[in-house]
Amino acid sequence: MGIEVVVEGLTMSFGKQNIWQDVSLTLPAGEVSVMLGPSGTGKTVFLKSLIGLLKPQQGRVLINGVDMVRSPERDIYETRKLFGLMFQDGALFGSMSLFDNIAFPLREHTRKRESEIRRIVMERIELVGLLGAEDKLPGEISGGMRKRAGLARALVLDPQIVLCDEPDSGLDPVRTAYLSQLLIDLNARIDATMLIVTHNLDIAATVPDNMGMFFRRRLVTFGPREVLLTSDEPVVTQFLAGRREGPIGMSEEKDAALLAAEAVSPADRSTEPRVIVPQLEPSPGLPPRAAVTRRRERVLGMLDQLPPAARAAIRDTYARSAAAPTLTMPATGSGS
Repeated sequence: MGIEVVVEGLTMSFGKQNIWQDVSLTLPAGEVSVMLGPSGTGKTVFLKSLIGLLKPQQGRVLINGVDMVRSPERDIYETRKLFGLMFQDGALFGSMSLFDNIAFPLREHTRKRESEIRRIVMERIELVGLLGAEDKLPGEISGGMRKRAGLARALVLDPQIVLCDEPDSGLDPVRTAYLSQLLIDLNARIDATMLIVTHNLDIAATVPDNMGMFFRRRLVTFGPREVLLTSDEPVVTQFLAGRREGPIGMSEEKDAALLAAEAVSPADRSTEPRVIVPQLEPSPGLPPRAAVTRRRERVLGMLDQLPPAARAAIRDTYARSAAAPTLTMPATGSGS
């Protein structure tokens, strides 16, 4: 099972440029989380801070009692072995075959024999659907195959936490749909804690258990997927609808005058209630995701703390699930 990641009060700046401040959230063990946000809001910087590659000025990242910001470097190095990181471009070595690219972490960080390395690598290659391509060079395969090879490499050390930086970038909608299913299937197989940074609304709508969003140097929200998908925050509704009207502009934020002008002009906005599409399930033949049961207990336990629209969406989700007859829904408060 994956490991819980606790983030407390992280603040990151590069010189005088503040990237984000006072970020606090918990990635629940074994669940899939997605982080959204316009370009330039520090999502990749956040991933690198979790793994200890960048050092925020304030705050903590706690993993098994180790603070990835302030603990001794040897403790951080050991804890980093719990992670698998899928880079945005795959980050493959162009002169190496896919097999050697995927085997690289095993040869670099373990003393396993080549026979054992081959067994592990071929298992991961099969897992991501690349059997038969192991002898090809990265330049000889498609972008989607390079993404999957990068994912296989991230998995060879049996990580308990998997970070994926824009796994969909450069992929067409069909390949993105296959990738979404692959991520869910992966979680069903290894039960790792997963955090995916993406701009892709299809991945955001169908893959995660939890969702968050960065904007204007802060974490707008993070929690069960239904909270963000039903949010009335202007930046969230604009992002999810892909509209020009709203706080997000070409240079990330709009000035007050432009926002005021939009407020008095008729915007092309849909008044239809947003429909939350069902979360993807593992492919036939795979075990159920263990995270589903844990998440249901966790979310129902916090139901009264959530906004009314999110509560209604969660009830609707579980009312339609096969487990609904066994659930006892907590009583609701009057308006919080």
